[in-house]
Amino acid sequence: MIMTEITTLTQTPLRPVSKAGLENLAATAKANPNVVKSLKIKTVCEGQFRNLNYVRDLPEHVIDEPPGLLGQDTAPNPSEALLAALGSCLSVGIHANAIMRGITLTKLELELEGDINITGVWGIGDLSEKRLGFTDVRAKVDVDGDASQEALADLVAHANVWSPVANTLRNPVNVDVSIA
Repeated sequence: MIMTEITTLTQTPLRPVSKAGLENLAATAKANPNVVKSLKIKTVCEGQFRNLNYVRDLPEHVIDEPPGLLGQDTAPNPSEALLAALGSCLSVGIHANAIMRGITLTKLELELEGDINITGVWGIGDLSEKRLGFTDVRAKVDVDGDASQEALADLVAHANVWSPVANTLRNPVNVDVSIA
């Protein structure tokens, strides 16, 4: 006798987001297209290269450096935090747009990597002319849901175009740093 085992994979949808809430956000944005909100944080150096970042009334968000950059290795470094911000922003955009398009996602994972030359780090190393910051950033999106691969690819592409963090990286931004 030949026995055949059939396994059915049941995938749980991602924790839901209110479609009505998304529609209200969209309507408010369309009604007030020129509204600019200022986001604020406070960064406090705890010592060595460990920094505590305070956002709204949330617990501190720690940024540190790895041992190779003389840190305590207790948290992501600033460049890793930037990649995390990009990954999170893309994830939010993909999830929100999936909901608006009626796509139920069961998996959404992003892997990001960026190429950065750290030989001139903080202006104390090799100061020869070179690009500071990331030269290339790559994001791989592993997404599953009740839509075709073409629809999922379009969803990811759309989120990339409209991501505030991705566009901050792509476009020149005015940065003013001064003593308090």
